[in-house]
Amino acid sequence: MKVIICGAGQVGWQIARHLSGERNDVTVVDNNADLVRRATESLDVQGIAGFASYPEVLDRAGARDADLIIAATHSDEVNMVTCQVAHSVFGIDRKIARLRSQSYLTAIYSDLYRRDHMPIDVVISPEREVASAALQRLSAPTTFDTETFMDGQAQLLGINLTQDCPVVNTPLRQLTELFSTLRAVVVGVRRDGTLFAPESGDQLFVGDECYVFAHIEDVDRTLDIFGKKATRLDRVVLIGGGNVGLAVAQELEKSKARVRTKVIEMNRKHAENAAEALERTIVLNGDGLDMALLAEAGVARADAVLAVTDDDKTNLLAAVRAKSAGCRYTIALVNDPSLVPLMEPLGIDAYINPRATTVSSILRHIRHGRVRGLYSIGDAEAEVIEAEVLSTSPMAGKQIGEIDFPEGVLVGAVRKGDEIIRPSAETRIEEGDVVAMFALAEDVPEVERLMQVSIDFF
Repeated sequence: MKVIICGAGQVGWQIARHLSGERNDVTVVDNNADLVRRATESLDVQGIAGFASYPEVLDRAGARDADLIIAATHSDEVNMVTCQVAHSVFGIDRKIARLRSQSYLTAIYSDLYRRDHMPIDVVISPEREVASAALQRLSAPTTFDTETFMDGQAQLLGINLTQDCPVVNTPLRQLTELFSTLRAVVVGVRRDGTLFAPESGDQLFVGDECYVFAHIEDVDRTLDIFGKKATRLDRVVLIGGGNVGLAVAQELEKSKARVRTKVIEMNRKHAENAAEALERTIVLNGDGLDMALLAEAGVARADAVLAVTDDDKTNLLAAVRAKSAGCRYTIALVNDPSLVPLMEPLGIDAYINPRATTVSSILRHIRHGRVRGLYSIGDAEAEVIEAEVLSTSPMAGKQIGEIDFPEGVLVGAVRKGDEIIRPSAETRIEEGDVVAMFALAEDVPEVERLMQVSIDFF
């Protein structure tokens, strides 16, 4: 498939890396020649330096016979015009745009823009994706990462192993024997900064970051086995009342759990907007790093503090201060992946990477076959792919133990009809089954071959 990616920043680069690695014809366009050079030197892609919305630039990028264009520049207006030119001038069938402005999003999601007037097939909103990721984190306190699969019936849990974890120094094979009824599988382990898919004889050690795939009914038990006590959130403090913080607060207000929420926002206008939009949430105008204001917000009694300002360092420091004040669970929004290694030494429990959530969302929209869900782990180090097994799949009719999986691939769950089961070597994969698989980035193309999925469109 021929793909044009407009924008060679972190999101565009990661998408280009994924698609070029899957043997697609990828061209990257950006008005920053240095970013284009970085992409062409490090990836198997072509590059064009120029403004993505200019017809002559798209023409040079091969728009006349392109199958897909992804507009992910830093400008909403450029992304929209790019899609319009791609549609009107070149007739590109599929167009995806990343839009940040709430005004544009409100208009598009309320159908004020008809597709023939603004021909964008898929709109990706980083802020909506981040808000969704934040709510996912809050749904599973004590984890550093989480995502749901199988229509909400299975959950991926990122768990830090500490000294009080009962299963450290225990081979995974023995865990299966000890907890034979537990529908949970350790699919990934990050140790000393390296992520890998563990084998049955591998042990888990203090300091490991584990990715565990669990049936939704067994999540609490899984957390308990790994030394994490499942807790209910009654009080949440949000630091940052912009679009992300506001969206999270609004969803918490709708929650049946009746979570008591407070918002701290530095910008007075944003604070007033949040106060008007929220009904039960208390909004405080001030600095989220001010200990007196944090005390007024009640962070010492809060079950969770979520720092989602537009400044990474503010989010990190606010989370640290909240933790020192007595908050049990802190989450920080971090755009710069180089800051992620600071999470553990700073004592921050979880983080949200907006780029990773945006990349996951875009890939989820462009993968075909029978892909039902996709989640990018870490800095695009691995993916969890949920897909329906086709009759043409090399997996169909075989037991898991008979399938030649790469070393970096593990099956996390199998859904047969309405039943979700923990996979074993004897589990037979049949046509129509839904399989969730963990795959290191370099092994994703082989997973797609095994599941007979491809980059194409419905």
